[in-house]
Amino acid sequence: METVSENTCFGGVQGVYRHKSSATNCEMTFGLFLPEEAKDGPVPLLWFLSGLTCTHENAMTKAGAQAWCAEQGIAIVFPDTSPRGDDVADDDNYDLGKGAGFYVNATEAPWAPHYQMWGYIAEELPAFLGENFAVDLERQAICGHSMGGHGALTLAMNLPGRFRSVSAFAPICNPTASDWGRKQLTAYLGSDETTWAKHDATLMMREKGFDGPVLVDTGTADQFIDLLRPEALAQAVNERRQQATLRLQPGYDHSYFFISTFMEDHVSFHAEALYRD
Repeated sequence: METVSENTCFGGVQGVYRHKSSATNCEMTFGLFLPEEAKDGPVPLLWFLSGLTCTHENAMTKAGAQAWCAEQGIAIVFPDTSPRGDDVADDDNYDLGKGAGFYVNATEAPWAPHYQMWGYIAEELPAFLGENFAVDLERQAICGHSMGGHGALTLAMNLPGRFRSVSAFAPICNPTASDWGRKQLTAYLGSDETTWAKHDATLMMREKGFDGPVLVDTGTADQFIDLLRPEALAQAVNERRQQATLRLQPGYDHSYFFISTFMEDHVSFHAEALYRD
């Protein structure tokens, strides 16, 4: 592991680290904030999965999460959104390739050799964090924005017992029925749509639901709301009678101004679940 940077932040440490990933077959970079309490032993861990075009850095510098995590004594990790490197396949469009891993394990060429983001987030990075940092893997929660909200919801529902709570900002709720989804799932997973279902939060909500609390915020002025399809997830939540709080925030768009406004709510929501016995 290479330490890229470490800065004192709200009494804790905001670090950036790089390591060789066997899942993605390339070097991966992530940000990790450890509160002051981590000096005395493992602390609960919150995941923040970012959206299209982002790296580990966007939420780390713009979401304002560290102050609230420090207040609650919670670590927060900011993974990258895709593999990186000169030999990693890419696309000229922003919504496919680097910065657009969609948190799936690709099976199709040219993506399969590196685009194994599901395995990286679900298996490799948690184990790596547990081995190298003072985080409590028995107390995890997950959050994400847009494409990362899609990843947070689908990981949470596919890994029962892993996360105590899940939240999302403007998630892609129904990618199998959206241009933000059908294009990428076809490219990464192929044309057999039966392989897509586990990566659709609406379909997973109908099939499995989540064994804990759910919080989702979407802005009414979000310029991508027709691609996000929050109404599809709301319908699935109602049909399943899932414990969930789904909020439409008037006037807010898709930006980090929206995320930073409601970040305290989301961290407090997760803290309640993480510290529940």
